[in-house]
Amino acid sequence: MAETNSKTDLFGGLALGVATLAALVVANSGLAADYSALLDVTAEVRIGSISLAKSLEHWINDGLMAIFFLLVGLEIKREVISGALAGPHKAALPVIAALGGFFVPAAIYGALNWGDAQALRGFAIPTATDIAFAIGICALLGNFVPTALKTFLLALAIIDDLLAIIVIAIFYTDQLSLISLSLAAIGVIGLAALNLLDVRKLSAYVLLGVFTWVCVLKSGVHATLAGVAVGLAMPLGRHGEESLLEKTEHALKPWVSYVIVPVFAFANAGVPLAGISLSTLVAPLPLGIIAGLFLGKQLGVFGAAITAIRLGLAEWPQGTSTAQLYGIAILTGVGFTMSLFIGTLAFADESTMAQVRLSVLAASALSGLLATILLVVSRVFLR
Repeated sequence: MAETNSKTDLFGGLALGVATLAALVVANSGLAADYSALLDVTAEVRIGSISLAKSLEHWINDGLMAIFFLLVGLEIKREVISGALAGPHKAALPVIAALGGFFVPAAIYGALNWGDAQALRGFAIPTATDIAFAIGICALLGNFVPTALKTFLLALAIIDDLLAIIVIAIFYTDQLSLISLSLAAIGVIGLAALNLLDVRKLSAYVLLGVFTWVCVLKSGVHATLAGVAVGLAMPLGRHGEESLLEKTEHALKPWVSYVIVPVFAFANAGVPLAGISLSTLVAPLPLGIIAGLFLGKQLGVFGAAITAIRLGLAEWPQGTSTAQLYGIAILTGVGFTMSLFIGTLAFADESTMAQVRLSVLAASALSGLLATILLVVSRVFLR
């Protein structure tokens, strides 16, 4: 199973890269107008008098990404109960490092955009690590990255996702509909009841999950949070047979890696490059994202990790060097999917989103390239 997951991580990362390049090529070609028109196509689902009508881009960001967050919820629960986050001793290093990797980039972004209330809505954009890209790069590097650091990165990325979920729930919520929110709460209670009753039929969770998703969508809270609720509700057995959570996670991961995340990337990474200059990237908003992701993530993660180890709060990852740990810290600056997703929640203006896309792409590429170089060099020359 570990080998299968490694292949999925590798090929999923490659699929994400191909989709990103495809979006950039299309958005800067004669097909740019068709690309925009495709994303603006409206699709409607109607049951009697109840209907949902959204553009294709919104169906991707609100619908497909709810499935992505379902997988995140499953991963969080599994890791907390029986994985790299099971117990304070194992969880200390990735949790503390993730917190450092959240607050330092947010502080850098905030300092560069202080006084601009609208721009400050994007404070969380440079705080996220793209789990698909980061783990995909690790899979591509193979033995150049020690197993202990791969486990550390996975756990840290999952904590990053959890922090992003909390931020989305608190800061990116529109005007609330109390009726829809109450119905969503009933759905969440129903999911919890299924878990307590140890119901193992996937269809029951799917039906309640769809109901909860629709209610959350109508409530003003972002609909992807319903996916997290479904993931956390699924039972994880401690005995021999594969649990419903594990079966669902194994079934979903290829779809998320090969379809959902690449489709999201294709829909959100297309940014016209015409007219781009250095002045475009050094404006406060894009500079805050680039500095936050590229510098803030590596300094926050590495600084917090080293501090935790020296204070005796956590142990050094076995069989790794300081340079390798710093390489992984740099790799957390690959924000991409989650950074772009938070950007779509923070800003509705297309010109602002173009700056967000460009700066996230630039910072993620820099982080991935430098991390790869350092991890290879540290393995070859610093052993």
